Amino acid sequence: MSRLLIKNAKALVGTYPVGVARVAGAEMARLPMIEDGWLLAEEGRITALGPMSEFPGVADWSDLTMIDASGRYVLPGWCDPHTHTVFAAPREEEFVDKIKGLSYQEIAARGGGILNSAMKLRAMDEEALFDQAKARLEGMMRMGTVAVEIKSGYGLTLESELKMLRVAKRLKASLPLQVRTTLLAAHALPPEFKEDRDGYVRLICEELIPQVAQEGLADFVDAFCEVNYFTVAEMERVLEAGAKHGLPGKVHVNQFTSLGGIQAAIRHGALSVDHLEVMDVADLEALAACPPDQVPMPTLLPSCSFFLRIPYAPARQLIDRGLPVVLASDHNPGSTPSGNLNLVLSLACIQLRMLPKEAIAALTMNAAAAMGLHHEAGSLTPGKRASLIITHAAPSLAYLPYAFGTDHIDTVIIDGKPIRTGAALR
Repeated sequence: MSRLLIKNAKALVGTYPVGVARVAGAEMARLPMIEDGWLLAEEGRITALGPMSEFPGVADWSDLTMIDASGRYVLPGWCDPHTHTVFAAPREEEFVDKIKGLSYQEIAARGGGILNSAMKLRAMDEEALFDQAKARLEGMMRMGTVAVEIKSGYGLTLESELKMLRVAKRLKASLPLQVRTTLLAAHALPPEFKEDRDGYVRLICEELIPQVAQEGLADFVDAFCEVNYFTVAEMERVLEAGAKHGLPGKVHVNQFTSLGGIQAAIRHGALSVDHLEVMDVADLEALAACPPDQVPMPTLLPSCSFFLRIPYAPARQLIDRGLPVVLASDHNPGSTPSGNLNLVLSLACIQLRMLPKEAIAALTMNAAAAMGLHHEAGSLTPGKRASLIITHAAPSLAYLPYAFGTDHIDTVIIDGKPIRTGAALR
């Protein structure tokens, strides 16, 4: 039996009791911790934890890896419920265009943006696409990410969307982190359907979704509901088709405008509503009126706002209304070329004015819930996967987002096995 024992942790962070699936409102700041703690994992699962004053000792030292975490925090690994990490090439030339003053929408109108990525992805073979995405995910794992959602949406044809999802399925099989996949064919209108919007939506609903469900290639469906992309009615058609085939919705809404997408997502039982940079009172109140266990998880992407210089989502207004908040990277080649959730943690505190404990809850417990992984990840709870971060020595938990740009991670463990080894394991 493979066993892992962590002793003398400055604190075990996120020690929620069994049964907690999400935290909302003021509860987000009540991040439970055990100071001077120990944690035992067996066969990749957390089996016991507690304060050192109650440490029962070890009777059998065989096949036991022991880590002395003195002065270090032990946290649940980061969960990233919104990424586009399978793509063919970066778009740094558009980065220069942004510096020159062009907006995201202007770049897209010139043939850039999502369509640029789609043309490059269609031309790339599956093996090269897999190798590139695998390297990105390995980098994210070293930065503490232990669960990730990967969207399609850079193919915009039946063949290329399936190619993306097959790559994501291969990534799930070849890497230790947890992977969830999402069909986002409704990401942009492909050139071939410029004069036939309805035809493309029919292709998604009547051909792509059934085939993806039959092959088990996706866990969710998604749509980009925004001016010049997809309307609320079109998003609803995608959500209805997904539900028919057992695929819940996770939707892009309110990035640049408020169109009623949040209210539609609520009606269709979407698991999450993502972006939310532009929110009016009606949007906030619609979410607040949902039963607590039925609120679509509001998923905020501050590194996207940082990169595009667009407004940040109103995290404080959401939390003050008693709602849960989720954080994610939005890792993609156009608007967020980074999967570093440690940067997201700092941006959440600096720009969204989230308290450090709130931001950590949003990147762990709530982020896992936004992928349907609350039973597997997101907290240091007996029965969950032993997928953990051990920090370098730090004076306080708030120091992690405070000292932004600093690598605070000593060791990353996924399913009880170190995938990044630091001083704690030497």
